[in-house]
Amino acid sequence: MKILKLFIFLAFCTVGTDFVHGQEISNHAIGLRLGESDGYGAEISYQKSIGRYNRLEIDLGWRDSREYDAFKVAVLYHWVRPIDGGLQWYYGFGGGLGDANFELTLRDNEAFQPDGGFFVFAAGTVGIEYSFDFPLLLSLDLRPELGLIGYGDFDNNLDFDIGLGVRYQF
Repeated sequence: MKILKLFIFLAFCTVGTDFVHGQEISNHAIGLRLGESDGYGAEISYQKSIGRYNRLEIDLGWRDSREYDAFKVAVLYHWVRPIDGGLQWYYGFGGGLGDANFELTLRDNEAFQPDGGFFVFAAGTVGIEYSFDFPLLLSLDLRPELGLIGYGDFDNNLDFDIGLGVRYQF
C-alpha cells in the first residue's frame, strides 16, 4: 500500500510540474561530478538535452590507487523540472558497468586478494541544480546504485552516492 501511495504521489508531481513553465535546460553541459561511491571520487560528466525537460547524462569515473585500479561508466535519463528562476530539480534512472582490480594485501598475516572484476549496476537519481546567468551549472544529487552482476563487493551491493556537479553549459 505504501508503494501505491508513493507511486501516486510521484505521478502527481510529474504531471503537476508539466504545467509549470520555466527555463529550458542547456543543449550540452560538461564538467565534473564529485562523488564518493566506492572511492571513485571525481567523474567526468556530460549531459545532452533530449527534449525541453529531458536529458541524458554520461559519467566516467576511474581510480588508480594502492588498494585497487578501477573504472566505472554510468548512463542516466533525467526529467528536469523548474522550481524558480535558475533553480530546478531532477530525477531519473539508468545504469552502468565497470571493472575493478584489487591489489594483494595482508589479512591475518597472510596474503589476500579481494574479489574484483567486471560489474553491472542499476541506478536512480534525484537532485537539485542551479543554472547561473553565465554558462555554469551547479548540482547536488543522490544516486543509489544496486549491483546486479559482479564479484565480491560489487554483487547485490547497494551504495548511496552523493555527488556535487560543476559543469560548463553550451
